[in-house]
Amino acid sequence: MTANYIAAIDQGTTSSRCIVFGADGRIVSVDQQEHAQIFPQPGWVEHDAAEIWTRVRSVVRGALEKAGLSRDDIRAVGITNQRETTVLWDRHTGVPVHNALVWQDTRTEALCRELGRNVGQDRFRRETGLPLASYFAGPKIR
Repeated sequence: MTANYIAAIDQGTTSSRCIVFGADGRIVSVDQQEHAQIFPQPGWVEHDAAEIWTRVRSVVRGALEKAGLSRDDIRAVGITNQRETTVLWDRHTGVPVHNALVWQDTRTEALCRELGRNVGQDRFRRETGLPLASYFAGPKIR
């Protein structure tokens, strides 16, 4: 019979971590690793998505090893990630097309102003419920 542990993966803006919890909610183990912050120009913030994927896999493995557990001991996994950080993967190769554009990145501010025309950031709010902003994935993907 397998044990009742829960793994929580927190892939954040500056690091990835995995916390393993026991059935009683106590923390059994934690592993965490930072990843590089890339600033190609002022206002631009990027992450290497392949590096993040490597770090996430490593911290899960590290947290399990520290607890003396295997993946069969994990009953459930919870995952949280970085707000509106956006990355596109090539579906044929599985490789990121470009670095991830981090939620903090402001390179699409001019595009958002252009899309807002004379109405401004609320131009599509009725349809989408959101303002036009460089924070969101849509402008970043363009």
